Amino acid sequence: MQSSLQKPNILWISLEDTSPRFGCYGDPLARTPNIDRLAAEGRLYRNAFAVAGVCSPSRSAIITGMYPTAIGAHHMRTEHVNPYTPELPTPYAAVPPAYVKAFPEYLRAEGYYCTNNFKTDYQFASPLTAWDEDGRDAHWRHRRPGQPFFAVFNHMLTHESAMWGDMIRKHTFPEQAGDVARGTDPDRVQLPPYIPDTPKSRESLAKYYDLIAEADAFVGKLLRELEEDGEAENTIVFLWSDHGEGLPRAKRWPYDAGIRVPLIVRAPGLVPPGQVSDELVSLIDLAPTVLSLTGAILPCHLQGQPFLGEKAKPRECIFATRDRYDESYDMVRAVRDKRFKYIRNYYPEKPYLQWIKFSHNHPMFQELWRLELSGQLEGEERLLMHTRRPAEELYDCDSDPYETRNLAADPRYRETLERLRGALDEWRAKYDVWGDVPEAQMTLQMWPGGKQPKTAAPIFVPINSVCHGITPQNEGVFAEPTAILLHSATQGASLAYTTEEGPAPHWRLYTGPIMLRSGSVTIRAKAVRIGYEDSEETTARFCIANQNIG
Repeated sequence: MQSSLQKPNILWISLEDTSPRFGCYGDPLARTPNIDRLAAEGRLYRNAFAVAGVCSPSRSAIITGMYPTAIGAHHMRTEHVNPYTPELPTPYAAVPPAYVKAFPEYLRAEGYYCTNNFKTDYQFASPLTAWDEDGRDAHWRHRRPGQPFFAVFNHMLTHESAMWGDMIRKHTFPEQAGDVARGTDPDRVQLPPYIPDTPKSRESLAKYYDLIAEADAFVGKLLRELEEDGEAENTIVFLWSDHGEGLPRAKRWPYDAGIRVPLIVRAPGLVPPGQVSDELVSLIDLAPTVLSLTGAILPCHLQGQPFLGEKAKPRECIFATRDRYDESYDMVRAVRDKRFKYIRNYYPEKPYLQWIKFSHNHPMFQELWRLELSGQLEGEERLLMHTRRPAEELYDCDSDPYETRNLAADPRYRETLERLRGALDEWRAKYDVWGDVPEAQMTLQMWPGGKQPKTAAPIFVPINSVCHGITPQNEGVFAEPTAILLHSATQGASLAYTTEEGPAPHWRLYTGPIMLRSGSVTIRAKAVRIGYEDSEETTARFCIANQNIG
């Protein structure tokens, strides 16, 4: 299909740590009227998955269209230092291949006004060239009249930590009066079979439903703003979460609870209302889908694929990974088709539960340990307490949605096991570039000598009948129209420039020569590359005398 929209606007609404516990997904306990209405007006995807069950690796894939293992962004928390584990090769920023960009650059080159409000968490600093606005006040309303926009709004308050406190709320929204309003009856929640059914567990999950209801109000506010601005009919809205819910055996794991996410798309003129799709979608497909729908460049290096529009093609499988998360190393790879999930544990000798300090704050983890230590934990509630893992796991996700019955040793599923083994091996050969490389070795390749590389500062090259583009210069007075080329010696560098003064100018993406036809201008420029330190700012002053603007 091809959208009837011309230069459609794109709105992304991203939630944190959210499985599809919405009314439109059939959850009777959900209070999600705005999300449900969005689904009724568009298409709901039942089989959408993140590439990892934790935010930073997942978000690196979303913003680049590349698997985290292909660009060295697969270890969770590269920028943090833990005083108890100083031997870790952190902090560092992942350094992808030189041609890899944050994909909004391609949209900006097509004239889109790109905004992010306000979480990034890509395993590298948000590039200056990616966004027109990147912060708490970023909004499509700040663009030029008639300019198409790509706007991202990240709702952070469904983060796992909100199930035991209000850390995120206090940090990001200190002006708010208090925690989320309580409205869900703990006695009505349905706990997964691997979570102890205790009052403390129920209270935690009930609060999670309240947080989702709060997120629904956030979605409603954005949709109303679209309508107020008269942009609803010319805007494709995507609603998704960066990974699944923040429960034990969900977040940080490639089980469906950790990687299955809601995905809803409303696209007037492209997607008829009220549709439900069972096709497989990976969040790595978001970037190529948006680029395809907007008519922007669709680079060949992207590892996702469009799932909407003329270039859409179906998926046979999705893939997910688990590596070092916070303090503890691991390596798990998973592949899933519409029915079966295959998981390969590269450290089968390890217990499932390792020391990841942050996760031990969770009330459900505390209940698991309390009951385990008192000898009361039994049955499926002990799944996470096993001190050994099978080398391979295979699940029928239709008949066993909680993935508790491992079929890997069942001869009846031998053909399925071998088929998914082969699919995972093929994927690893193409995309698991850094998976087998020790992190310390990888970081030394990315940051030689343990020092972050720095992008070379831009130089200015004027071109006219006198200056033939041979010698850079930072100032000049010319009697004719002049083109100014910007250049950085760093491979893959992106360039930003501005003619504004002050400490917070709007940086424009450099896409070609800057044409000067009259008057005086001061140009400020920076060069950036993902994972590199930004260049120093350089400045040039030029004057075009006795010429009119053409």
